[in-house]
Amino acid sequence: MGKFAATIAMTAALVAGLALSIDRATAIGPTATAKPGAPAPAFSAPDINGRTIGLADYAGKIVILEWTNDGCPFVGKHYDSGNMQALQRRYTAAGVVWLTVASSAPGEQGYVTPPEAKADLARWQAAPTDFLLDPDGVVGRLYDARATPNMVIIDRNGRVVYMGAIDDKPSTRLADVKTAHNYVAAALDAVAAGQPVAVASTRAYGCSIKYKEG
Repeated sequence: MGKFAATIAMTAALVAGLALSIDRATAIGPTATAKPGAPAPAFSAPDINGRTIGLADYAGKIVILEWTNDGCPFVGKHYDSGNMQALQRRYTAAGVVWLTVASSAPGEQGYVTPPEAKADLARWQAAPTDFLLDPDGVVGRLYDARATPNMVIIDRNGRVVYMGAIDDKPSTRLADVKTAHNYVAAALDAVAAGQPVAVASTRAYGCSIKYKEG
């Protein structure tokens, strides 16, 4: 192979690699997992419209990460009751950025393609700011997301202020939503009022996230 041909081949490989990286979630900078009180690890990930979304895009804003699984009955509890959509609308109307994330691996429960994710949003009448696709599990592992629904709240200073369950009723019963203590709403209201979050970490309940192996 001549030098010119080799140069073309190398350039093509670099372009292909760049294109591939754009379609995948990426951890940016230090990759230690998130912890309450610590700076939120930076990341970028593709959304369901093919755009690359980075946490840095929302600097200075409160951000919620919501891990979802459209086949999980625990997720279904919060969508079928209208609870998740109500939270999304209430807080995005107040300027909060709500990012729904799917981290299940291809072939596993909870994995969705962009058209499938759009269909889920329409069926649920959901109202997140955006829906991110994380089939390689980069963002999920970065934030130690283990079950769905799993919730993370990042304050305006870029620090994690809450990680864990959406509420204190680990069941699939729709009626339990009405009597549950909602950790997410409590944390968001505290942040909005400039107060410390009383409960900064809980154990998320639900369906385990089926991460890509290796």
